[in-house]
Amino acid sequence: EVKLQASGRGLVQAGGSLTLACAASGFAFDHYSIGWFRQAPGQEREAVSSISTRTGTTYYATSVKGRFTISSDNAKKTVYLQMNALKPEDTAVYYCALTSTLLAGLWRGEYDYWGRGTQVTVSS
Repeated sequence: EVKLQASGRGLVQAGGSLTLACAASGFAFDHYSIGWFRQAPGQEREAVSSISTRTGTTYYATSVKGRFTISSDNAKKTVYLQMNALKPEDTAVYYCALTSTLLAGLWRGEYDYWGRGTQVTVSS
């Protein structure tokens, strides 16, 4: 059974930083991609970033480009999302998702497995 465990929830002030981690387990895919998504109250779930763990190719939503960095530790099957210069509008529940697709982007439909979210709150 594929499991995704997101961690790193927190409350930070605007301009601060926070790192989220997504630990994946229970699979033996030769390659996979992991994406981060977020959902604010009353809003649709939106893509944040994704990474192909085989190729290292990354994608970012325009709203976070230049502030967030996604990376992976393949030996640990863990993907990190380093979030800098946080803004109140980054406040949301953040979810990580996995697909066995070699190179997946920012479309929710590409992802087959989802973890439980972790709350990120940015105060002004």
